[in-house]
Amino acid sequence: MGATLRALRAVALLLGFHLLSLVLLAALAALDAAALRWAPGPVAGKIVVVSVLLAVPVVRGMFMIRTPKDENVAGLPVTEADEPRLWALVRELADAAGTRAPDRIVLTGDVNAGVTERPRLFGLLPGPRRLYLGVPLMTGLSEAQLRAVLAHEYGHFTGGDTRLSALVVRGRTQIERIIEQFHAKADRTAAEEHTRQEKAAARAAVKGKKAKEIDTSGSGLTYRMMARLYTRYGEFYLRASLTTARDQEYAADLAAARIAGRDATASALREIPALASAHDFYLECYATLGARARLMPPRGEFFGGFGRMLNARALELVQLRTQLPDEPASPYDSHPPIAERVRRIEDLPADGRAEEAKGVALDLLTAPEPTLTALEDVVLTEEARTFRRTADWNELLDAAMTDALASLDTPLHRALAFYTKDRPTLPGLLTVIDDGQLWRLAQRLPLSDEAAAAKGRAFREFVRPVMRDALRSMVLAEFSARSLVRWEFSWERAATAHLPGPAADAGGGDTEAGAVLNAAVDAAVDAALADRPDTGPLRALLPPTRAA
Repeated sequence: MGATLRALRAVALLLGFHLLSLVLLAALAALDAAALRWAPGPVAGKIVVVSVLLAVPVVRGMFMIRTPKDENVAGLPVTEADEPRLWALVRELADAAGTRAPDRIVLTGDVNAGVTERPRLFGLLPGPRRLYLGVPLMTGLSEAQLRAVLAHEYGHFTGGDTRLSALVVRGRTQIERIIEQFHAKADRTAAEEHTRQEKAAARAAVKGKKAKEIDTSGSGLTYRMMARLYTRYGEFYLRASLTTARDQEYAADLAAARIAGRDATASALREIPALASAHDFYLECYATLGARARLMPPRGEFFGGFGRMLNARALELVQLRTQLPDEPASPYDSHPPIAERVRRIEDLPADGRAEEAKGVALDLLTAPEPTLTALEDVVLTEEARTFRRTADWNELLDAAMTDALASLDTPLHRALAFYTKDRPTLPGLLTVIDDGQLWRLAQRLPLSDEAAAAKGRAFREFVRPVMRDALRSMVLAEFSARSLVRWEFSWERAATAHLPGPAADAGGGDTEAGAVLNAAVDAAVDAALADRPDTGPLRALLPPTRAA
């Protein structure tokens, strides 16, 4: 189906929405006329009022004339003078695709690339184009893979897909707005009815009468029925418009394979889900590690660290590339499953272009490091930009872990709160254990039905693993509170805590001392949680409290 036919279909779907609205308005008008002619005056008045209330959201939705604007994507616009190599690549691929280049390139902080177009005359005439290009995506892709991604986006330009998006979004937004208005009115009616019934119940109680049970199940029913009508049409609208969108994705993939090569296109499709997962992990475990303590990585490292993590965890990425999402697409998903898209591309005949453009895509930027720094200033929230910048990643890790341990709140802490008026602490827990209350304390932990029903040794085996992890965390927090923990930062693995120990005084290295004490802590925790608890080894490990 060509762009013009798809545009006509989108117009037809939008006209269908307006036709539905006109039919409903005509039905309401007919109901009002019948009521005014045959119903008693008070009844007719109520029917007219209800009809007007139902007609208002419909009319508002119909006259939402303006096409919704593009979402305000935070990013760093770059001119051809700023990034000549990137713009040269963009123009080269546009020529290869037989379309015109975007008018603007915006670098973003997402693992994504996308194109938009602001068309005219319901999408029948082209308009200004914009390319959004994620810097984390460029960090993880080769230049050949980036060429494939950009060629895919140009495939949408060539097929006229971007010219239709605004029209489709307009119809979807109008339908959603009417549905939201009907639901809001239904909720407001139910809330008013609930308040009315509560007041009636209070008056009945004052008079010594039995109050009726509050029931608002029928309130707002008419509004919800109207919303259901538009919801059904909205589902049809989405099915009709998004089914073609999946075909457009396949067509854009074929365009990418033709322009950038089969292997580069297939590998890019494999790489993007892996990069997305890796980026989510990076943000949670590295870039925003200190957010709770209002700390940020050094300038430029919020985005710059992602590349170092990818290099350090290259073997983990290999596994992610093979685990492609293959779940069936929903009726409203505009993209087919990645596994199916990769299969179609890899089934194409070899084209001998496997060795092209092996360099890192980020190197297309004139000065990557200053760009990463500038991107922080436009992508990070205003609050995040006020956070203190640490000198390096080790300082960020130390400060973040110290803050997290100082506010440690495990199920064991909450259970221990029943035994002390003060904030739960490790010494307080050891006192509870010495008093013979350990397993009674364990009964206050969140337990599965099976664990709660267990008795004696079986119960202890159920709860011991949870208590072991929590108790070890409390020991670590105690050492941290006394500034005796050193954290080792790593891109390859989780952070490691190093504790002081006797080996350090005997001339052993700090790593050896930490290993000795880690083993001693594990043994002491096990002793404290044994069938016959012994807190002696743990108390012996705890350093004396420093005098103020």
